[in-house]
Amino acid sequence: MTKILNELILYLRNPVLEKDANQNFWYRFRVLISLLWISITFSFFLSLVNGILTSIGVLHEAKHATDSFLNGDKGLEFLFIAAIVAPIIEELIFRAPLTIFKSPLVLFKNPIQFSGREIILRKKPLVLFKNPKTFKIAFYTIGFIFAYIHIFNFEMSLNVILFSPLLVAPQFFIGLVFGYIRVRFGLIWSICLHSLYNGILISLFLFASNATS
Repeated sequence: MTKILNELILYLRNPVLEKDANQNFWYRFRVLISLLWISITFSFFLSLVNGILTSIGVLHEAKHATDSFLNGDKGLEFLFIAAIVAPIIEELIFRAPLTIFKSPLVLFKNPIQFSGREIILRKKPLVLFKNPKTFKIAFYTIGFIFAYIHIFNFEMSLNVILFSPLLVAPQFFIGLVFGYIRVRFGLIWSICLHSLYNGILISLFLFASNATS
């Protein structure tokens, strides 16, 4: 796991559009499990930090949109949405575009005739994020947007806005991890990692909620 963590850190310092050549399923599965463990550990660490700040009065306890589900009778319904539906939709929106080299739509495949003259406007497919600098900017920008979309899970207040970088830090980090495995292994792997991450965390919260009720 230490090796995978080091590789992840090196990648996040300089993300590149490069697939992993190792196609072995069990190798990729081991990487996925390691990334899952790293992501959950990081999230619990930040939750601990947030808990400490809340206990000393720096961070006011913010009501989360999931509280009503976790404390109600719709836990299994919420688990299905969070672990199955949300990962598919969010990965298609935020991670799928990362490695689209060519658009399926090829514009102007044939030269256009204009006033008896041949004009070639575009014969090559569209290209996204092929430039290394552009990809790096896109990688972090997508991670940032993904993180801040989740700020709306909280009941908005001045305190939430001020501490929003800390509140969405878990989503920012795991968003980068999802981006890493998406680029290296493919979209299905980022969906699986996202699904396992959400599923495990929500299951733990549901278990804790039912145990204390």
